[in-house]
Amino acid sequence: MEYSFNLFNKLAPSGIVLALEQILKAQTAPPVILCIGSDLSIGDSMGPLCGTMLCADKNPEIFVYGTLQKTVTAKEIRFMNSFLKETHPNSPVIAVDAAVGAAGDIGLIKVTSGGIKPGAGANKKLEKVGDVGILGIIAEKSVFNYSLLNLTRLNLVWSMADIIARALSEYTHKERLKTAV
Repeated sequence: MEYSFNLFNKLAPSGIVLALEQILKAQTAPPVILCIGSDLSIGDSMGPLCGTMLCADKNPEIFVYGTLQKTVTAKEIRFMNSFLKETHPNSPVIAVDAAVGAAGDIGLIKVTSGGIKPGAGANKKLEKVGDVGILGIIAEKSVFNYSLLNLTRLNLVWSMADIIARALSEYTHKERLKTAV
């Protein structure tokens, strides 16, 4: 399953919440949010920005890994799957990452079932992470991906991180209310 939302669509946060509800409808444990990326490149900072925004909510019931202060990069991904399974055995993992795609896809936020393969746009061979993936398409895929990530507009990355963080905050709040009843 894959859902796509344009960052200029005012209903994008609500759409992301609905997509998460559809994909994770059988889950009973609260989700863990894994925000992947680095603060060394604007284009790759969407995940950590999103994690930082989620942590700013000061919601103790949301487990967030990956912020601007404590990033989760490609180096840590190989350890994260086992760590998350041991630490949060029943919780679904929602992985958030920036991605490259077709020129017409820039500005799309994609919600996918089955997790994501971080670093795929940079031809890195990393294992899949997460039960659900949220990808923000921030640049066009090309052989010059590294330079494109550095030339990505901060406003685009910030706006996508903000939309995703608002959606995740709303989703986790709704899930918490369901389990409290």
